[in-house]
Amino acid sequence: MTDRVPFREAIALQPAALDTCFNAVSKRLEMLDLEPVRRGPTVLVGIGASLYAAVVAAAQMRAQGLRAFALPGTDLYDASVDAGEAYIAFSASGRSEEPARAMELRPTAHSYGIAKADGTPISRVVRHMIATESGVDSGPNTTSYLGSLLSAALLIDKAGRSSGTNWGQISGRAEIVLKQTRAQADKAAKLLAGKKSIDCVGAGTALGTAGYAALLIREAARVAAQDWDTLNFLHGPMEPNDRGSGVLLFGNGREVKLAQDLAGFGIPSVLVTARTDIADGDNLVVIHVPAFSEGIGDAILQAIPAQLLIATLSEDAGLPVCEFRYRQTDTKRDI
Repeated sequence: MTDRVPFREAIALQPAALDTCFNAVSKRLEMLDLEPVRRGPTVLVGIGASLYAAVVAAAQMRAQGLRAFALPGTDLYDASVDAGEAYIAFSASGRSEEPARAMELRPTAHSYGIAKADGTPISRVVRHMIATESGVDSGPNTTSYLGSLLSAALLIDKAGRSSGTNWGQISGRAEIVLKQTRAQADKAAKLLAGKKSIDCVGAGTALGTAGYAALLIREAARVAAQDWDTLNFLHGPMEPNDRGSGVLLFGNGREVKLAQDLAGFGIPSVLVTARTDIADGDNLVVIHVPAFSEGIGDAILQAIPAQLLIATLSEDAGLPVCEFRYRQTDTKRDI
């Protein structure tokens, strides 16, 4: 089996990847000293999809009593900036230049790396490595993204207040979500087909999900997309939307009324939510994802229908495999 498979094929692999990740990371965390993370603040560093994983994880850390915030690796290129007590570098492939350089500039820091495998460049510039063992991936990232989130969830439960979540169940829940949301995801893709742009909206951990979804849309479907914090979206960013654009929202709170309002304005909208009292309507498709664990647990599962609808958008655009048209030569380090 190759390291890269088509987008939709990788989506289907995620329940098994999550099961492997849970076992591998649980074992690894038994040997790690997380006291620097407990003291905090912790800076979570990433780029691309891994930055959005860091956004999700930082929001969850704060919810569980840990001081944390997320930054792109480029914000730490000044080695004199002492931003935190500990650093967690996220890199799905383990090869991303920017988080690796940020850690390389801080050789004495309490640093941890989260990537799909050990022996990657990121492992050489951090003190402690957490390999997700998420296995085969796609372009754009699927298994490695969810593996990063689950690894962070397990680390946070050990370092902060326990969420009380049985993370061993996440694989089975992911399998259910894959099956139960496929039809609505296809319906949502039809609603968003042909749109000139798609805004992705969420708050807290869901802001990271919105960022991840926007990146997938840009990479896989080649449609202009942007992520927004829910309340920030109300303060002007929503003004360009019309029937020719779309909005993808994640959440159970203000996002619900916002989705309904947008649909009422004639703007095609898709809401991914745990709430079961909201139904489809004109210009509105609702994808119900049963609640699992507030915050990062739900973020893992809500990413799946977003992946499914984006896979349909990409396939309808004749792009079942994501191949960058404008790939740059200085974004990855060699193994």
